[in-house]
Amino acid sequence: MAIGAKRVPAQEASRRGASSEEAALGAAAPLLEIEGLRVSFLQYGRGLQRRTVQALAGVDLSVGAGELVALVGSSGSGKSLLAHAVMGLLPDNARSSGSIRYAGEPLDGERLLRLRGKELALVPQGVTYLDPLLRAGEQALGRQRGPQARSRLRAVFSRFGLPERAERLYPHQLSGGMARKVLVSAAALGGARLVVADEPTPGMEAGKAAEALQALRELADGGCGVLLLTHDIEAALRVADRVAVLYAGEAVELAAASDFAGAGERLRHPYTRALWQALPANGFRPLPGVQPAPEEAAASCAFAARCGQAAPECRAAKPAMRVWRGGQVRCFKPD
Repeated sequence: MAIGAKRVPAQEASRRGASSEEAALGAAAPLLEIEGLRVSFLQYGRGLQRRTVQALAGVDLSVGAGELVALVGSSGSGKSLLAHAVMGLLPDNARSSGSIRYAGEPLDGERLLRLRGKELALVPQGVTYLDPLLRAGEQALGRQRGPQARSRLRAVFSRFGLPERAERLYPHQLSGGMARKVLVSAAALGGARLVVADEPTPGMEAGKAAEALQALRELADGGCGVLLLTHDIEAALRVADRVAVLYAGEAVELAAASDFAGAGERLRHPYTRALWQALPANGFRPLPGVQPAPEEAAASCAFAARCGQAAPECRAAKPAMRVWRGGQVRCFKPD
């Protein structure tokens, strides 16, 4: 299917009886394709000693037009780093390999500079990205001016549940939920086709967080590809088509949102099931141990030390990502 063709989101595919493989892997050519993404940092110690610190150790991920993919994982798993890699915002001491493609073409160099802030939009983790000296409406419009632009602004604000008076308010006069909606509105008004939302709801009460996430869902329903990075798996499942799970800098599972149900029987990776079962509504079963740094598990399964079903091969080699039961999993012994 050609880029730009209508894809079938996982939840819609489930409703119309599509296969779980179609739902989890997507039916159209992806808008964003990440393959084998690795990011490391060069650090200096005493006496000018240098060492390389691995932060992302292998991420494969795709997002289709009209789709919202949630990337979930605990703090330190590399979510924000992945967002910065996609947007070309890595610091100078970072080194990356693998490929990032947008609409079928490599996303790097001059093309990235040309598209960022236009077709590619970042909804950042902090609302401090808003200019404290500019009214919300001016910031959402960017360089657009004139009555037609103002009319579009009011339509988008209304769509995302912002009152008309919000365009005249300064950032310090906005609630946290309103400020994040302004950031999402700026992405919509700028004509973004791909939106990367990095932890857009921290510190927000449940109702406001739900409103902010619904605004992202509406962007996807309008044809955008949305990558939502969050540690809140329950919130993500309310709006996502698919869910990717990050552990120790690696993507370990990619599943349809509908697979997160019951006791996690349809999930493939033991970490994903443990993450699901640790939620209060699912038994509140904590997972012993701690997440290792990516370099600590460079030659083995990153989850092996905490896995109750680990076999000798799990500690001797690193599993590759593979298709399994309609999703994708990085595991020698899924299920």
